[in-house]
Amino acid sequence: MKYPAGSKNSYHKKEINYSNRGMSLEDDINISNKYYREIDKAYIYKKPTPIKITKVDYPSRNKAIIKEAFFEEPSTTDYNGLYKGYYIDFEAKQTNKKTSFPLDNIHKHQIKHIRHILEHDGIVFLIVRFVLLNETYLLMGKDFITYIDQNKRKSIPYSYFKEKGFLIKDEYQPRLNYLKIIDEILEVDKK
Repeated sequence: MKYPAGSKNSYHKKEINYSNRGMSLEDDINISNKYYREIDKAYIYKKPTPIKITKVDYPSRNKAIIKEAFFEEPSTTDYNGLYKGYYIDFEAKQTNKKTSFPLDNIHKHQIKHIRHILEHDGIVFLIVRFVLLNETYLLMGKDFITYIDQNKRKSIPYSYFKEKGFLIKDEYQPRLNYLKIIDEILEVDKK
């Protein structure tokens, strides 16, 4: 039998790493949120960035092209919605750093927004993926605010995530089951 390129064995065993499957954190969260909606568990959505369109080109009736737009106001956090009667609000970030999460990834207006959600008893948190470590953490808003209020550093050390955060393990469905952690926190708060 003749094989392509003269190879007698066209099959080469290669180790495949399926973790994260090349997906971004946002993709994983969007897929997880879609799954939560499909099973009627929670209704959490990515917030659109508020923009004002100033120039549009209409090459044809059904093919409008935005040529110019600007941000109307600063965006708050990435996601919000409802779960078990609770308002959920969170920001999702990735970092390529191994030892810390740079605070310049979170804007001042977002920190202010997180404070407001806490003041009104909403559930607010960060989901942070350390890409090079292949680890994703949920850090509750109160722990985030406590850290920035008590420290002058320009980053949150990885060790703080290990101590105060919750490791979100990859699953099949949903991809990032962050609501499992919220359930655990709600159970502790009931006691």
